[in-house]
Amino acid sequence: MRRVAIIGAAGRDFHVYNTVYRGSRKYKVVAFLMTQIPIPNRRYPPSLSGVPEGVPIYTWKSYEELTRYLKELRVDEAVLAYSDLLYDEVGHIISAVLASGATFKIHGPNDTYLNSIRPVFAVTATRTGAGKSTVSKEVVKDMASRGLKVAVVRHPMPYRDLEEGVVEIYKRPEDLDKLTFEEREEYEQYVEMGVPVLAGVDYSAVLKEAELLGDVILWDGGNNDFPFFRPNYMVVVTDARRAGHEVGSFPGELNLRLADAVIVTKVSDAGREKVEEVVANVKKTNPKASITKADLEVYVDRDITGKKVLVIEDAPTVTHGGLPYAAGYLAAVKYGAVVVDPRPYAVGVIKRVYEEYSTGPVLPSLGYTPEQRRDLEETIKRADADVVLLGTPAKIERVIKIDKPIARVSWRLKILEGPTIKDLVDEFLERALR
Repeated sequence: MRRVAIIGAAGRDFHVYNTVYRGSRKYKVVAFLMTQIPIPNRRYPPSLSGVPEGVPIYTWKSYEELTRYLKELRVDEAVLAYSDLLYDEVGHIISAVLASGATFKIHGPNDTYLNSIRPVFAVTATRTGAGKSTVSKEVVKDMASRGLKVAVVRHPMPYRDLEEGVVEIYKRPEDLDKLTFEEREEYEQYVEMGVPVLAGVDYSAVLKEAELLGDVILWDGGNNDFPFFRPNYMVVVTDARRAGHEVGSFPGELNLRLADAVIVTKVSDAGREKVEEVVANVKKTNPKASITKADLEVYVDRDITGKKVLVIEDAPTVTHGGLPYAAGYLAAVKYGAVVVDPRPYAVGVIKRVYEEYSTGPVLPSLGYTPEQRRDLEETIKRADADVVLLGTPAKIERVIKIDKPIARVSWRLKILEGPTIKDLVDEFLERALR
């Protein structure tokens, strides 16, 4: 049997195992090798893997360490199964794999798509932080206004016991209190709309539940990953401020090539040259896709003019997403607040994040572990600020103590040019009903 290692980040890697390798007589998966958000000291359990001993999970933090693991495990084939990578990062991973003597592999959509009996509308992105969640929310609102029952399925974030998280369904605010901040950031907007949101580890089982709950399934992808479900219609959101990433990221460019429609966000913030570059790249790469230009307008729920504000942004955007800031910082500037740099006040894990990533004068909403939540709370407490400005959509104050007044930021999609959300949903429904 060929010995396989799946390189991932606790998301697509499990899906690739389930759809390609579970029950195989030709391949034996000997390990998951995790990075980005590693889950140490765990195994993919026998009940999910189908093998008596389960599959071990190891973490790696350097390309040299990745090569060492592959050699020690005598791996024949290493499968890349995570997202939000620039092409130079993909190249380094390929070289690290080949240096071990193993073959490098990526499984594409036809290997990993699941087919649904319900119409599937997919919203994806070219990079994390492009505004995908805001677009998804508008799509759900439009569908609901037509009397359609929508079941939202999110990209996996299996940060707890894997056997308990085979299928996760969230319908009420209190359902979210046990989750990480990243999960709250993605799920909360739907729960507040009265729309069920599903996630989990085994997406065959997740899909069956979604088909029972909705007339239509909205796939809300994570980072810039491509869908797990075969879509009837696919929208990709791309960020004009990061011009070039739409054709320079993986699997962002894949999403662009698969898309029926492209929404270019943050147009007014990016400037004319970057917008023109993005539009030119879209037309060259996928000439059949429609193009919408849009802004993500920021609003604050209280007056912060002249106030010293500590800005908290969603962590993925300002860490591996590569942006120095996001909605919170833009709102602070727009409404005339004074941004307090949190870096001098950072402690523990938060301090180490600033050493690892090019994060700007904002505080990442890290809340995956008790240690991260404790250090985030302490950093907030130490900061000399009048107000905490929450750029994250998650109500993290339900989980940690914030000893300062809170102002909350919200995004709203403003279409400037091209097809509207209504137009895109019309096309989707016309295609689904053929």
